[in-house]
Amino acid sequence: MCSWTNSAVRGDEAAPRERALIEYLLRQRPTVRPYNRCGGDPGPVSPLEGVPPLDTASPVVRSTTEYAPGLLLDIVRPWHSTRRPLAAIVWLHGGGWRLQDRTACPDLVRHYASHDFVMVSVDYRLAPTTTHPGQLFDIRRAVRWLRVNGAEYGIDPDRIGVWGSSAGGHLAALTGVHSGVLRLPGEEEVSVSSAVAAVMDGYGAADLPAMVDLTGQQAPRDHDSPEAGLLGGAIRDKLDSAVSASPARQVNGGTPPFLIMHGLADNLVPPSQSVAMYNALAAHGNDATLYLIEGFGHGFLNPGDVLELGPDQHLDQGRLEREPTARAQIRTTTEAGADLAERHPCASFSAIADFFARTLKAGQCRS
Repeated sequence: MCSWTNSAVRGDEAAPRERALIEYLLRQRPTVRPYNRCGGDPGPVSPLEGVPPLDTASPVVRSTTEYAPGLLLDIVRPWHSTRRPLAAIVWLHGGGWRLQDRTACPDLVRHYASHDFVMVSVDYRLAPTTTHPGQLFDIRRAVRWLRVNGAEYGIDPDRIGVWGSSAGGHLAALTGVHSGVLRLPGEEEVSVSSAVAAVMDGYGAADLPAMVDLTGQQAPRDHDSPEAGLLGGAIRDKLDSAVSASPARQVNGGTPPFLIMHGLADNLVPPSQSVAMYNALAAHGNDATLYLIEGFGHGFLNPGDVLELGPDQHLDQGRLEREPTARAQIRTTTEAGADLAERHPCASFSAIADFFARTLKAGQCRS
């Protein structure tokens, strides 16, 4: 049994004080008289009539906006985020690059708006209609949109991280390894950086050519796999694109810190993929920490009601929430990573929160 630290305790203790403050502020609001479509005096109203109610148990503000034609993002932020800029974490959904949308996400209030992060969940174009690098370009465009428009939502443009599950983990890793590149080949002309400050990669593919036997005979599945949908053809037929879409093969020095989690019982994306990602980061002297979780399969970052690969695919969704003390093998390249492993010897949402607190809340105390 692992011992672990619940990093939400301080927030829970503060909740009664925070609710009392909100209730006080609500009492100070001036009377709001709603517009009367029929003309004339609308008559007496209560002080809160016409004002959207606040959830005093979980005070957040939600909004949805279009960041590119046909692509939406959801923002969940603490109600006080416009007082001072906060770090933002962008969630990237899974679904084999061909299913789901931004609503396939964890509880963004609990993870981690309640920890004083602005949480963002984004759409990206899906395969096979859009192939690599279209999805990566979408994520980078979303980051640039947040950097330009984030002040309206209380986002610090220099403290943006990415976090993803499965296909989203792969895209998070690609976004991270290309963080220092202003414009990728084939990308639109840009003047705003797409850089991110931290990456959490949940069981994403990292080395696509290594997922097939390139020396053996081609199998029918090679043309029907999610990877083939992403690339527009079987890996062996699209080898250059497969290499380009492999974050482990695109790593160089100076990438942002990485936290990687993968289940050792994953039979959809082999854990060797995350080992390859970690080894590539380590070989170039980057800050990387890897949790290999014993007995866990695919999809454990998703809540139980998110069926990442469709209604007939019941994976390990909801398991990390249910089993925050699962045993894990941990590898790390830095003292900071060793400190994280000491504080969180088991994989958990608390460990992810602590990772983002360290990497995105520089100079602040960890919860």
